[in-house]
Amino acid sequence: MRSGRTGYLLLLPGLLWLLLFFVVPFYSLVATSLYDPAGSDFRGYEMTYRFGNYLDAVTDYWRPLVRSLMYGAAATAVCLVLGYVLAYAIAFKAGRWKNLMLVLVIAPFFTSFLVRTLSWKLILADDGVVVDVLQTLQVLGDDGRLLATPVAVVAGLAYNFLPFMVLPLYASLDKIDHRLIEASSDLYAHPVVGFFKVTWPLSLPGVVAGTLLTFIPSVGDYINAELLGSPNQRMIGGVIQSLFTDANDYPAAAALSVILMVLIVVMVLAYVRRAGTEELL
Repeated sequence: MRSGRTGYLLLLPGLLWLLLFFVVPFYSLVATSLYDPAGSDFRGYEMTYRFGNYLDAVTDYWRPLVRSLMYGAAATAVCLVLGYVLAYAIAFKAGRWKNLMLVLVIAPFFTSFLVRTLSWKLILADDGVVVDVLQTLQVLGDDGRLLATPVAVVAGLAYNFLPFMVLPLYASLDKIDHRLIEASSDLYAHPVVGFFKVTWPLSLPGVVAGTLLTFIPSVGDYINAELLGSPNQRMIGGVIQSLFTDANDYPAAAALSVILMVLIVVMVLAYVRRAGTEELL
């Protein structure tokens, strides 16, 4: 009996933390989304349980919502390709340089997120080296540019969230028994076939974790779209921020926040179920 009570007591701090910093704010957010939007300020709103706020939010802002999902998916795909190659190199090829390379992966976190994004604004500037090289190679026209385009926003998202992809992938790849890979070679499997039959399936937990850790914050991000994009690349995070701080339309902002949260949860559950790694949750 005492051991059972001890377990509940150990859970108590975590439950209190979730109650204070998740359940209560989430309840407040849902309640705000049901206020009558006719009020002039927050104190003027009345609780009318107006579920029409959700329909209005989707009708008015479905474009940035879809755009955010597309940008997040594109950035996640880029991170998966680049991150898998990097994680594979660190896990299997780095040798005694493994720890140094891991430090280099997380080194950008020692710099402000805002500073890193502003640096991309300089790199992709119209008079920058990248644009000059692409114009010389005729990839871009003489008046072509990268800033204020979807390419710049996706590039910024991919760069800022790449470490979230690399670290879970490295953790999965580093645990793979090299004898299994050698066994595939002993059975005369081509290296490509051996990779997709042995290495890739064993690294799937890292792939799923990395894609989730990359996709979820990418969809809700607004800094990259604000600094590297234009109004045509505005993401849903920027819309929510503007509704809360500039327009003071709290019901619409809260409704959009709830819609985004529910949509991401549904997509995550479907993805994890499809990937066959429900144990990650």
